[in-house]
Amino acid sequence: MNSEETVDVVLIGGGIMSATLGSLISRLQPEWSIRVYERLGRVAQESSNPWNNAGTGHAALCELNYMPEAPDGTVTAAKAVQINEQFQVSRQYWAHLVAEGALPEPHNFINSTPHMTFVRGKANIEYLRKRVAALEGQPLFADLEYTEDLERIAEWTPLLAKKRNPKQKVAATRIESGTDVDFGALTTYLFRDIETRGAQVHTNHQVTWLKRQKDGTWRLKVRHTVGNTPKVVRARFVFVGAGGGALALLQHSGIPEIKGFGGFPISGQFLRTTNPKIVAQHQAKVYGKAAVGAPPMSVPHLDTRVVDGETSLLFGPYAGFTPKFLKTSTWFDLPFSIRLHNLGPMLQVGLKNFDLVRYLVGEVLASREKKMAALREFMPTAKTEDWELITAGQRVQVMKKDPEKGGILQFGTEVIAGADGTIAGLLGASPGASTAAPIMLEVLKRCFPDRMDEWEPKIREMIPSYGTTLSSDPEAAAASLAATAAVLGLTPPAAETATAGALKLTA
Repeated sequence: MNSEETVDVVLIGGGIMSATLGSLISRLQPEWSIRVYERLGRVAQESSNPWNNAGTGHAALCELNYMPEAPDGTVTAAKAVQINEQFQVSRQYWAHLVAEGALPEPHNFINSTPHMTFVRGKANIEYLRKRVAALEGQPLFADLEYTEDLERIAEWTPLLAKKRNPKQKVAATRIESGTDVDFGALTTYLFRDIETRGAQVHTNHQVTWLKRQKDGTWRLKVRHTVGNTPKVVRARFVFVGAGGGALALLQHSGIPEIKGFGGFPISGQFLRTTNPKIVAQHQAKVYGKAAVGAPPMSVPHLDTRVVDGETSLLFGPYAGFTPKFLKTSTWFDLPFSIRLHNLGPMLQVGLKNFDLVRYLVGEVLASREKKMAALREFMPTAKTEDWELITAGQRVQVMKKDPEKGGILQFGTEVIAGADGTIAGLLGASPGASTAAPIMLEVLKRCFPDRMDEWEPKIREMIPSYGTTLSSDPEAAAASLAATAAVLGLTPPAAETATAGALKLTA
């Protein structure tokens, strides 16, 4: 076995989270040594791969699951505003990296794509009206447009309206300044950048074991997946950003903070078309309402995607179930993740989520024609021969202890950090990649609290809104959106609609 190397930072996993954290640390503490270990042959091959996610710049502009209707019928904007605030942090950071030349021309990883919602039926239209009313006056949603006019919807994106029954009641919203993000390309560029800054990125290397040492460092066993060559590395700080593989490694670390946490894996598929005649008729990401019992990540949407400069359309996702925690891992992930400390919460989640189980069974058994029928609810003219079915990435939803319910299924992300700040990891899925920058800033704050005062000036230089909320300052919000749009080559919010009057309901 090779002699042990001691480094400052080890990042486990070659996805957007590790790439973002490495990028931040390399700027805040450039003298620190960084090692990245990715078990596959290339980075960004699991959840960060562009075909394993929908590429939505999740700013809650179109995702209705961030503004659910409460049992009393009310709809509030707090969660949507919070998600948008987080996305603006990522957007500012990306703009900073582009401006300093650390990232290439932005069209290589981000492109303007209007974000829309589309609903059918009286009840859903009433909900959408409530959502629009709740967003009135919110600076980050200032250019939101609403209509119940099918002809207007046809102007926005013809595929929703073509051959639709004109008597059907429909409604839609649009924000023209939405984005489509190729997180695979962005992740690759971020890793290339940190390599130029001294970090070492090792692909085909899997961390198989880690243990806290008496001197405060972590001892990691790493195996080269091609030749099975082992080596040992010591690290002063470890980040487990291994997506679905994070739970097992955090459990293996033995930190008490992981007790009570489990994972519920959900797989997915998309229908995809590259037919240029169809693609040319739809320039938007259009989200609808989730089916009863469906997890938020399974909200149906018809999306424009730009990957490697080529535009296509995706529809889905169609949820499914497999016990794998990663697309390229084993069928034993779920059973091997069960411990005495998380068995109770996991059983409670299972007992209380029969709607989810029923939904997943229905999705797994759904025929190709049933999948096409779901697409035709968005696009009445869809023909089976134009669409291919592709497999998306695995998502592992967080299950954890709850003092009142025993166990809950959490549809979000969860930072797990050791009490001494020497290890942290990330569990969960949505909104995930879009909020990588603020999530990694949270990791830094929790693990390096004594350095935050020193780092804050540099963080503010990179992310001007750091420590503030844009939603409470309309002028700052408008300035940030305009500035990042200019650097990233994006559509800025339209000045003529950036008023409270833009949100008035019109039929």
